[in-house]
Amino acid sequence: MTKPELFDPTDDDLELPIGVKTAALPIDEAEEADKDKHEEDEPATIYRGGTGDPAFGFLLALALSIGLTPMLPQNADLRYTLAWGSLAGVSIVGWLLGNAERIGQEMPEDIAWGIGFGLLAGTLFLLFGGDVLSKASHLIFPGMTAGTLLAYLIFVAPLAETLFFRGVLQRTLDFWVVGLLAGLWNIILFFPVMWADVLKGPAVAIVIAISFVTMNLLYSYVRERNGLAAAWLCQIVGLMMTVFIPFL
Repeated sequence: MTKPELFDPTDDDLELPIGVKTAALPIDEAEEADKDKHEEDEPATIYRGGTGDPAFGFLLALALSIGLTPMLPQNADLRYTLAWGSLAGVSIVGWLLGNAERIGQEMPEDIAWGIGFGLLAGTLFLLFGGDVLSKASHLIFPGMTAGTLLAYLIFVAPLAETLFFRGVLQRTLDFWVVGLLAGLWNIILFFPVMWADVLKGPAVAIVIAISFVTMNLLYSYVRERNGLAAAWLCQIVGLMMTVFIPFL
């Protein structure tokens, strides 16, 4: 009968039969792995200019719109250009500093939904308030040619309002809040141009204000549901249906 071997901890050739062999990382690799993990856990550094409050830009545009009221009615187009330009400028700065929504690769169905929502809402407004819209469009854009109005409705207004309200504000606010703020912006922007008629017919002015708020709520909803590009196209189609067609 053989005698069992005793465990010798000093034996370098000893192999443990139990467990799984694990290879220890070298010290340099372990430190590098810990450093990478620590960097992943830290929040990304944000440029301090990109976290500015967009409310300042909104108040600036409102103040500019109100301050340029004495230019009316002769220079309504210049007032619109400066007011919408201020919104677009704030939006572009926010985009450059990372505080605005980017337009990514959109799905075709989202674009179709945006156009469809604009056509549906515009058709309903034309059917039930075409006469009011026709009168309002001529009062809001006095003395403009159809070509100038078309440029404002396709390029200027959608660019400024979509990028600011749906691209900047809606990143931090609910869509219905953004819709109400955008409706307020339209009221302050447009009502001074037709103020004398607003005082003569407040009921018509209320209908126009409701249409402003309703359409902007729709644009913000489309932004929430289908993305920024869909909201942009929805606003272009909506303006064509509710402003340009009644203007003709």
